[in-house]
Amino acid sequence: LPVASAALVSVGLWASPSLAKDPFRTTNARSISPATEAAFQALFRQGNYTKAAKDLNQADANEPLTQALRASLAYTDWQGASADQRDARLDQFRIYAAQTRQTAQAMLQKDPLRGNLYLAVGHFLESAYIFSKDGTVKGTPQVLGQIQQAFKYLDAAEAASPNDPELSLIKGYMDLFVALNLPFSSPSQAIERLDKYAAPRYLANRGIALGYRDLNQPDKALVAIEQAIQESSGNPELLYLKAQILVRQGNNRDSITWFQQALQKGDQLPAGMRKQIQRELGRAQQRSKNVGQ
Repeated sequence: LPVASAALVSVGLWASPSLAKDPFRTTNARSISPATEAAFQALFRQGNYTKAAKDLNQADANEPLTQALRASLAYTDWQGASADQRDARLDQFRIYAAQTRQTAQAMLQKDPLRGNLYLAVGHFLESAYIFSKDGTVKGTPQVLGQIQQAFKYLDAAEAASPNDPELSLIKGYMDLFVALNLPFSSPSQAIERLDKYAAPRYLANRGIALGYRDLNQPDKALVAIEQAIQESSGNPELLYLKAQILVRQGNNRDSITWFQQALQKGDQLPAGMRKQIQRELGRAQQRSKNVGQ
């Protein structure tokens, strides 16, 4: 899971029937601009990066979710960029990370829950920038400071509404990333939070599947990813994740179908991701041919 993607979900200020639906809450709902909500659905439910980028061109720049989604796309662009483009793409990611934090600060008085939550997201994104720019060894001391700041703001958001679905989703993903990369938190606690409180369910189950995949518990990961696929609209990233989990089970033969289904919607995905899926498909085909499974 890209780091940026671990922190990229939320919506705007107070509910109004004339604006878009809150994808997280059925009570105490917030509302956002239709373009931002459409970009959220395109990116996370449909796995359609092309549509998400177009929707974000029309989105409200004062919403933290808008800037976080832009950061997510910039991070993905950086991952797949050629050598001469990587510095520019990474700098764009840094700008959107800072703007996430700035727009969250502006929201803080009106909505302490979401203001603090997205201040945490901004610091978390900035830690991803440091790791990406300086590497793990050189970047870790500075990243630790950013992560401490992020968890300080998460604590403030949790004090406002401890079981809020949006908070639970973002904190669950953050805790998973930290637990699997730094000895700060428990993966099992992150998975439990995602399972009990997070929404929307397709994103919560995706996080659970990622957690179990990286904990090398593919049977549990498979249950979660199948639920996520049922709840989404043919998201090729979810099909790709199911293929990876089947590989972890040693089921290379069945994984081939899911890699291929993901590639059938490859025009929605960044070029770098398509190439990675093709590489993993080729390896699965070779293993299946060699060992017969």
